[in-house]
Amino acid sequence: MPENIIKTEYSEVMQKSYIDYAMSVIIARALPDVRDGLKPVQRRTLYDMHELGISYNKPYRKSARIVGDTMGKYHPHGDSSIYDALVVMAQDFKKGMALVDGHGNFGNIEGDTAAAMRYTEARLQKVTQDAILADLDKDVIDFVPNFDETEKEPSVLPCRIPNLLINGSEGIAVGMVTSIPPHNISEVIDATKAYIENPEITTKQLMRYVKGPDFPTGGIVINKDELLEIYETGTGKIKVRGKVDIEKGKNGHINVVISEIPYPMIGANISKFLSDIAELYESKKCTDIVDISNQSSKEGIRIVIELKKDTDTDNFVNMLYKKTRLEDTFGVNMLAIADGRPETLGLKDILKHCAAFYYEVNRRKYTNLLEKEQERKEIQEGLIRACNVIDLIIEILRGSKDRAMAKRCLVEGITDGIRFKSKESEIMAAMLRFTEKQANAILEMRLYKLIGLELDALIKDHEETMANIFRYEDILERHDSMTQVILNDLEQFKSEFGRKRRTVIENGQEAVYEEKKAEEIDVTVLMDRFGYIKCVDDATYARNKESLDEENKFIVSCKSSGKVCLFTDTGVLHTVKVSDIPFGKAKDKGTPVDNVSTYSSRTERILNLFPQSDLNLYRMSFVTKQAMCKIVDGGEFDVSRREVAATKLNDGDELVSVEVLRDTVRMVLVTNEGFYIRFPMEEIPMQKKAAAGVKCMKLSDNDYIAGVFGETAEGSKTFEFKDKTIEFARIKESKRGGKGTKLRL
Repeated sequence: MPENIIKTEYSEVMQKSYIDYAMSVIIARALPDVRDGLKPVQRRTLYDMHELGISYNKPYRKSARIVGDTMGKYHPHGDSSIYDALVVMAQDFKKGMALVDGHGNFGNIEGDTAAAMRYTEARLQKVTQDAILADLDKDVIDFVPNFDETEKEPSVLPCRIPNLLINGSEGIAVGMVTSIPPHNISEVIDATKAYIENPEITTKQLMRYVKGPDFPTGGIVINKDELLEIYETGTGKIKVRGKVDIEKGKNGHINVVISEIPYPMIGANISKFLSDIAELYESKKCTDIVDISNQSSKEGIRIVIELKKDTDTDNFVNMLYKKTRLEDTFGVNMLAIADGRPETLGLKDILKHCAAFYYEVNRRKYTNLLEKEQERKEIQEGLIRACNVIDLIIEILRGSKDRAMAKRCLVEGITDGIRFKSKESEIMAAMLRFTEKQANAILEMRLYKLIGLELDALIKDHEETMANIFRYEDILERHDSMTQVILNDLEQFKSEFGRKRRTVIENGQEAVYEEKKAEEIDVTVLMDRFGYIKCVDDATYARNKESLDEENKFIVSCKSSGKVCLFTDTGVLHTVKVSDIPFGKAKDKGTPVDNVSTYSSRTERILNLFPQSDLNLYRMSFVTKQAMCKIVDGGEFDVSRREVAATKLNDGDELVSVEVLRDTVRMVLVTNEGFYIRFPMEEIPMQKKAAAGVKCMKLSDNDYIAGVFGETAEGSKTFEFKDKTIEFARIKESKRGGKGTKLRL
């Protein structure tokens, strides 16, 4: 068989494959459907629980049973995604209305994860059964084959409330993300009713009902005036704060009590919030804090911050808003699947799709009910008519040889082969014309149905059936009747499941925090040879001077309000605020200097460390590996930026020495091959920091400057190089630029 080779552009294949993958993730995994507000994994889990009969008034079932059944029948993407979805639907602190009733450890608001699925149990909530899963048996939605076409699953659940708004949704797809906040069920239902009654209603008018998001954690939304644009466009940012109360504490202290937190803070961010407050205290940025305690429980959030007696509480709370996540932002992007494609929807758009879905569900529901009632009517009329000629029917049954003969007589009037008592009975039997369904019902009718009371009940049932037929036809034929049914359902859900709003909506004032100027004290900045930096007060340094001098490579005295400057071999100056350096005890390890500056230990090496205040007072010398030298006025490095170029370097060159010149009179350069040169400082010109410098020594190939030493008039007469002590006087003084001399040591 000849090969059929198809040649195609590789980029086209990749593009098509990636688009197919992206659409699969978007439609089948990550985004909710606007009609029921559920992602596929949530929908399949709830449907499986419905199929297993785990209703709200039945015993709980193991979560592992639910997860396994869902994975085997509908969602073959791993048990973790199914269990995670089940857990979230049971967490009332994440959802505006929990859809699953969880029994056991389903995690908590502080970020603790749920227990393993083999330990927890679950069942459906009543609202889930009544408002989301009801009427599945009435052909109200389409069923599609599952992944292996062995089962049928619903393409969407017949949800009769705007679950997308009530519970919100979060999901990340390929190239897009959805983030919809939860809302109050009573307000959303009122808005839905208002839209159904007046489809021309504006978003502004709808927001008379939906005031804004209603987070299960409460809190205060502070940008009320921006909400209209957010709900019109479906995108924006909602600013939310925690609720803070001021209480009297012990010993005259003041307690700041946080009883509600911003919705984005739930989970690990509560611990981060507490650590941020502790950091404010430890860094001396806030000295009013006496104690912090997290007294939260199942009853709710309660974080207590104990303050000193005379603390300005308003300023302290504003500091929390500014420097912690007590004020946070919820990014809104109301993206959902509408009409089979992802679409960013405003408030009115969501209600429009939901209302259209309710009409469709109810049309199919009442069409199905009407067909069943018409079928019942047909059978009831046949039974009532049969009761009126019951003697004739009994005569037909007794005279027939088999069921088929009796049925032909009842339906078609064929009397051949049937023995009648009289000719008159045969003529009357030939006139019977029951329908197929009526004939079957008559043949299956039991004798007790002939009792008078049973006949009366049959007639009463028929009257009820006729009333139902009339009502269903009215609902299907008249739009107003259908609308009233939907409105009645919504009102019933509101009265049964509605609750009060938790989140306050207002226009909050911008938090203004006046930071207290920290008391300026004399401190010592220490950095060891591994790059760990810390700050201690001068008294601590004086008490531990001997051990600290031995342990640390750089030791700098400065003010606590000042900065220190780090010069690196790449010719870069990094400035660090002393207030950013951890303040601690002599035995504290400190923190990597990378954490408090723009310096990177992976690409640079620190040559020297100076207090910035000293640089204005002195000149500085720079020497590179290729023997380029210059002197720069230290005032040029009094900069506010955290990182600047301290000097210009030629290709392949690097700094080997940066020193402050106090009373240096001569400089000695030593090469790797052992050549020494000694010349007066006057030989080195003053230049700007952007200059590369001048050549101070001739180097042979592959040789480079390995040591730089400054000689003072009154200082030491020797210097140390490669573990050897060398006298300055042994090196003949010469001019800058020579090759130098090689000493025998």
